[in-house]
Amino acid sequence: MTVPNSFTAALSPAERAGIGRDARSRASRSCHGWFEAGQDRFDPVGVIERQSAARVAELVPIRYGRMLESPFRFYRGAAAIMAADLGPTPNSGLRVQLCGDAHLLNFRLLASPERQLVFDINDFDETLPGPFEWDVKRLTASFAIAGRANGFSRKQQDAAVRTCVRAYRERMREFAGMRTLDIWYAQDNVERLREFMASSMDKEAQRRTARATAKARTRTGMQAFEKLTRTTAEGRRITPDPPLIIPLRDLLSGSAEEEKALQSVLDGYAPTLSSERRHLLRHYHVVDMARKVVGVGSVGTRCWIVLLRGRDDEDPLLLQAKEAQESVLSAQTGGDRYDNQGRRVVAGQRLIQTTSDIFLGWTHVLGFDGKERDFYVRQLRDWKGIVRPETMGPDLLCMFAQLCGASLARAHARSGDPIAIAAYLGGSDRFDRALTEFAQSYADQNERDFEALAAAVRTGRVSAQAG
Repeated sequence: MTVPNSFTAALSPAERAGIGRDARSRASRSCHGWFEAGQDRFDPVGVIERQSAARVAELVPIRYGRMLESPFRFYRGAAAIMAADLGPTPNSGLRVQLCGDAHLLNFRLLASPERQLVFDINDFDETLPGPFEWDVKRLTASFAIAGRANGFSRKQQDAAVRTCVRAYRERMREFAGMRTLDIWYAQDNVERLREFMASSMDKEAQRRTARATAKARTRTGMQAFEKLTRTTAEGRRITPDPPLIIPLRDLLSGSAEEEKALQSVLDGYAPTLSSERRHLLRHYHVVDMARKVVGVGSVGTRCWIVLLRGRDDEDPLLLQAKEAQESVLSAQTGGDRYDNQGRRVVAGQRLIQTTSDIFLGWTHVLGFDGKERDFYVRQLRDWKGIVRPETMGPDLLCMFAQLCGASLARAHARSGDPIAIAAYLGGSDRFDRALTEFAQSYADQNERDFEALAAAVRTGRVSAQAG
């Protein structure tokens, strides 16, 4: 994937830095410091409804139910609303490959192919090239919203936001002085996390982080296999848990149709893997498949878990095939050049994630309803450590904000121009202060949008269901 940039390799570092400083004339750093919806702002519930129109109808009420659990949960499902808000605002023009949904819960511990834990971005459903600050704004607003959910004071919320932005700015400055290959090889592995813990955390925070790291190592495919499957007369099969998990056999009329559907998934997906990984995949065969409800914003998209067996029932592989729809950023950035949205997701992930799942690929499937859809495929739960912001105190939230800000800078430096971005940000805290104001004003808007969805449920405009 090529990210359009305002520089070429032929430009000198001084020329690239000049591009970054010149970008302040298009969008000053202080202009990012506020969000105020105009009188003609779009209907936020309408944005969500338009997304839902392309989703599984019976699952949409579950999406609304999850979004109404709290303003923070609402924010997780409202990437399309924020994209529409950011689109008309002044932007730097300094483009990177955006995550597109860079809230704090999309940063976590992951397993590298070398079986090392790394801290990185996890979700790329909305990835697309765009102005670097859009990701930073979505991330910082998530810390303000999480702080409010925890009952933190305004000062404590602001501290987390400022810490996040400062970590992004300072690490981007580091990358601006690094060799190109060193930027590409940079990663936030366990060793770097240990150094960070030793210098920045108190003993209790270090203990909690060590426990989280150890727990991430237990969140393996085998753990998911034990949790999601059961022994039947035919062998291990996925356990039904409707409406959250519905095996394919319960959605189709006959075994021949089920077998055809199972095989079609792998037939389209396998060619997108490298040759050695296709060879590895041939050691497995598909035995079961089920539709699964996942996340908050993704609820209603078609997501399948695929159970494959190697040597025997104790040699499983669980894959997740997740529907990839058009990015919420597409309307704001002029679209993308991919005819397969699954490929868009995979290409974006490979570009900005340090190291990706060995089974990451994409496919195009003709659905049971006769409609064609794009999917991306990856392993289900491979050493994933998921944070719980509701258990964090102010200091721990700040430390996590520092990790996320630095990690986002590393992702952006791989695909964009770290010299230009660092020059735009500068050495002062002007951008930090501006984003702190933005995060609070957008957290206010998020609460208003949350209430708008709640009102839509009360009036019967939309239906919500717990799940």
